[in-house]
Amino acid sequence: MPRLSFFEGVFSPMVRSWKLVDLGLLDYAHAWRLQHACVEQRRRGLWSHDVFFLVEHPSVFTCGRRGGAEHLCVPPSILDAQGIPLFSVERGGSITYHGPGQLVAYPIVHLHSAGWKAVAWVSALEEVMIQTARRFGVEAARDPRNRGVWVRGKKLGSIGIAVRSGISFHGLALNVINDLEPFGWIHPCGLADVAVTSLALEARTMLDMQEVKEVFTACAQAVLGVCFERMDLSALQLDRGETLHGRP
Repeated sequence: MPRLSFFEGVFSPMVRSWKLVDLGLLDYAHAWRLQHACVEQRRRGLWSHDVFFLVEHPSVFTCGRRGGAEHLCVPPSILDAQGIPLFSVERGGSITYHGPGQLVAYPIVHLHSAGWKAVAWVSALEEVMIQTARRFGVEAARDPRNRGVWVRGKKLGSIGIAVRSGISFHGLALNVINDLEPFGWIHPCGLADVAVTSLALEARTMLDMQEVKEVFTACAQAVLGVCFERMDLSALQLDRGETLHGRP
């Protein structure tokens, strides 16, 4: 049975299984190489499954295909002094910040096989964040200014994907309990005078990241019409060649 759009409020039975891997706290460069390795496995037909990574990153700034270094509002020496790297990568969008307490998801998905077109896929990832926020009593929504999810004009979650050989990678970042100060060092997503918020701030309560992950994965399964099979990274049987050891 074909998957029906979540916008229609109807789902087909959860017959599609994706691998779910929680990477914990992992530096951005390693996660970037890991995504490329997975895309290559999928492209070469060595895998028939899609993978959904959950991860938190140590502090890092990243720029997307639209650039974004020009939206850095502090001298690079400040980043150097703090030991915070800046990467330019192939995802969509402009500059953003990742740090501990922010929930990042990297779905490695063959879009055609999974029944998605790129624009609908991005909207679906937004919907996962919107429904997650709602489960904690926070009404998030889309905003015409920029992709992602917003709460009363403040940015709660960001989206930035890349598609290679029909395979989507990179993904989304949802602010949960992270320090928001570094967002003040940039124009987030290239937008000036934009405030950034977190799920904990909007819910006005302490949140446990593991609980948020559980809610998030439940919402992802419902929105995307899939069933997650949890596994360790080692079980993915990745080729540990140059793809994992190069640099962004």
